[in-house]
Amino acid sequence: MQTSVVVTGMGCITAAGNNIDEFSDTIFTTKKNDSIAPITLFDNQNLTTKIAAEVKNYQASEHFSRNELKQLDRFAQFALLASQEAINNANIIFDDNNVKRTCVIHGTSIGGQETIEHSYQQLHLEGKTRAHPFTIPKLLPSSATGHIAMRYGIKGPAFATSSACSSSGHAIAMATMMIRTNMVDIAIVGGAEACITQGNFYAWEGLRVLAHDTCRPFSADRSGLVIGEGAGTLILESLDHANKRGAKIYGQVTGVGMSSDAHSIVQPLCEGAEQAMNSALQDANLAAESIQYINAHGSGTIQNDLTETQAIKNVFQGHAQQLYVSSTKSSHGHVLGAGSVIECIATLLALQKQQVPPTKNFTKADSVCDLNYTINKAVSSPIQHAMCNSFAFGGLNTTLIFSAKSLL
Repeated sequence: MQTSVVVTGMGCITAAGNNIDEFSDTIFTTKKNDSIAPITLFDNQNLTTKIAAEVKNYQASEHFSRNELKQLDRFAQFALLASQEAINNANIIFDDNNVKRTCVIHGTSIGGQETIEHSYQQLHLEGKTRAHPFTIPKLLPSSATGHIAMRYGIKGPAFATSSACSSSGHAIAMATMMIRTNMVDIAIVGGAEACITQGNFYAWEGLRVLAHDTCRPFSADRSGLVIGEGAGTLILESLDHANKRGAKIYGQVTGVGMSSDAHSIVQPLCEGAEQAMNSALQDANLAAESIQYINAHGSGTIQNDLTETQAIKNVFQGHAQQLYVSSTKSSHGHVLGAGSVIECIATLLALQKQQVPPTKNFTKADSVCDLNYTINKAVSSPIQHAMCNSFAFGGLNTTLIFSAKSLL
């Protein structure tokens, strides 16, 4: 019998809230959404795009010492804070009895972008002749994983995943399989991103996919995605391990689906998205009709939202119109490599609250995006099984299915 994998802790820091409670309040309520706002982290006067989803009221010095900050890029800071909240939330203590049976897998798409740009500024604009000695350790995509493992003394497998916008989805998938196969009992898993930098925005503007006003997925007047920053972390455990220590359980990871479009570095493909969703359903041993809610990738770009809508129709057939579908990117922005885990947290909160978080900022129905989108206001409804999609550049797709704890 396959080992059941459950979620026992959650933590996040995002533009929609600096912890789980704030995040939950933002994504489920109808209060004015100020998560997406004018950029303050750099001078944007020469850019067309003036908005982003920045973490609010964040002062690194309030959380880390001066010496610690010499070794921590902003994305690693976020990863540590989200992991600390998740570990506290799980009420778990790491000691000699469990550190070798725990893994750390934390994903990122871009990694230490702030460190890279600061180093280039020093070398090419300020006339310095050498980089800071911690430049390389700070910019590595795996640096957040290393710092989490060091902080808690984790001695089991530890590595980063990097697959663009599916990075943290792949991290959760890998950790789930490691627990299922008895390689580990506990996983600290998630993703982090801090990519609101001047150089990064020049690059994104070159793709012509950024919104100029706000993020409104599936709306007929959607104009693109909004870059966000932050981190999310889940604590996963085998059901047996969680029960033995009397842990609170938020839900179960019942389905894992992964696929590659093998098609285009930037253009999405229905077939790849369909394969990921079908694989997750098969892994969970669930019929399509068993899913009540999909937290969609829903980036807000013209092509992605259309492709995902069609893929959902193809997978769910007659059940597609009975599904609740929403994109919480409208609240927290597109957090790239951390997006999947942040949206998994939203999905788990939906299971916990028995409510569907809305797609905010929606203004006008689109004739080709015509599913049962939950728009602008949360809806209360029974949810037993919920799906979370992440579809990345390069056609690197993940779909995860979470089930209510009452089904254990």
